[in-house]
Amino acid sequence: MSNISATVKSIQDIMRQDAGIDGDAQRIGQLTWLLFLKIFDDREYETELLDAGYRSPIPETLRWRTWATPREGITGDDLLDFVNNQLFPNLKQFAESATSGRASVIGNVFQDAFNYMKNGTLIRQVLNKINEIDFNRSEDRHLFGDIYEQILKDLQSAGNSGEYYTPRAVTQFMVDIVNPKLGEKVLDPACGTGGFLTCAIESIRSNDVKTPDDEAQLQSMIRGVEKKQLPHLLCTTNMLLHGIDVPTNIAHDNTLARPLRDYTNKDRVDVIITNPPFGGTEEPGIKDNFPQALRTSETADLFLVLIEHLLKDGGRAAVVLPDGTLFGDGVKARIKEKLLTNCNLHTVVRLPKGVFNPYTPVATNLLFFTKGQPTKEIWYYEHQYPAGYKNYSKTKPIRIEEFDAEKAWWDNRVESEVAWKVLIDDIKATWNLDIANPNKLDVEHRDPGVLLKEYEALRHEIITTQTNLLDALVAAIEDGLK
Repeated sequence: MSNISATVKSIQDIMRQDAGIDGDAQRIGQLTWLLFLKIFDDREYETELLDAGYRSPIPETLRWRTWATPREGITGDDLLDFVNNQLFPNLKQFAESATSGRASVIGNVFQDAFNYMKNGTLIRQVLNKINEIDFNRSEDRHLFGDIYEQILKDLQSAGNSGEYYTPRAVTQFMVDIVNPKLGEKVLDPACGTGGFLTCAIESIRSNDVKTPDDEAQLQSMIRGVEKKQLPHLLCTTNMLLHGIDVPTNIAHDNTLARPLRDYTNKDRVDVIITNPPFGGTEEPGIKDNFPQALRTSETADLFLVLIEHLLKDGGRAAVVLPDGTLFGDGVKARIKEKLLTNCNLHTVVRLPKGVFNPYTPVATNLLFFTKGQPTKEIWYYEHQYPAGYKNYSKTKPIRIEEFDAEKAWWDNRVESEVAWKVLIDDIKATWNLDIANPNKLDVEHRDPGVLLKEYEALRHEIITTQTNLLDALVAAIEDGLK
């Protein structure tokens, strides 16, 4: 891993020398379209070995192996001219001309991509560094996953891009619980860089995929939608990295922009796992895509309506939502009433503050529900900080091992200091889901005998301190009179 880590770091150092790149977001965007083309080319090598009749959608002169791989290939102004006036214009045309397959993937990626670098010599240095990584070597592909995650973490310094990243432990726990199976359609309607989808792919592949036909079925099951260019590009690259050869089901779009009534049975899915954007608002026209009684500008609320609508009967969902969604009234209450009427919201895992540091301090919750039956009772589980922790941080993130407690409790539920049950009849009046833990020990209500002993000890300490202060004051006065 250290060799690949060093390679990526050296690429970033080279980019910092280029006058055309301003800040982390541009550097990551530049690195990602380059990595996409390299990974795409490596995957094509593999495809060519398996299929002698394979033909690349990219013209030969524009393929990575032709212009980027030769270590002593074109450089300087010639390379810059090639990238700006041949490579990009031609690849961008795929967005208009391609309708399916690998060509449409390229079109989606390059539709809004941009070459920020202005120094062709530095571009050549970057190309040579990228060519040190072989994405057909399983070791390089596996190790690069860790580097890829580091690239995502680097987004935090690129403005408000933290919304793209959900801690791996949270992602893994949600996928473990929902447990998607081969043959089920899996959707993330706000997929960001694809963390939930890649985790689902790994889970299904390790548990269910036994034959080439199984793998082909898996390839067609995974669906994602992302409206922002940079995370969409990262997600598409991430799919290639995780063996989804033609990730045409990763759409560059806004799921909320389509009227709810236009979604039909063919759009419905078996599993939705997502962390929709929250804390922001959508443009005024977006909410008009939803029924009058459910219209709001709050993005997380609109996604909750959409998720419930897109699930098949029997479909399962795991969703990250902020506290504000749980306790809001008005439209929020009507949205929750619809959810609890049409779905069984069986579990809410309440996460402590700091899980999403440094992106947001907002307290969040994991909602798990199944469509097709109304909610009769909701179980709550209050996730605890590890011993010695008072908060999470960049250097002390939440870890998957911490969820062992929830997993042990999941199929054998009992009330405790961290778990409690609420009946639907206790919620219907207000549809407030922000239910405080009734079993939490109140530190103020303890054994009176213990409290009395602590009081006496404290009182003795105060008297001793007062006596010492008085003695010191008297001594000082006497010294002053001498």
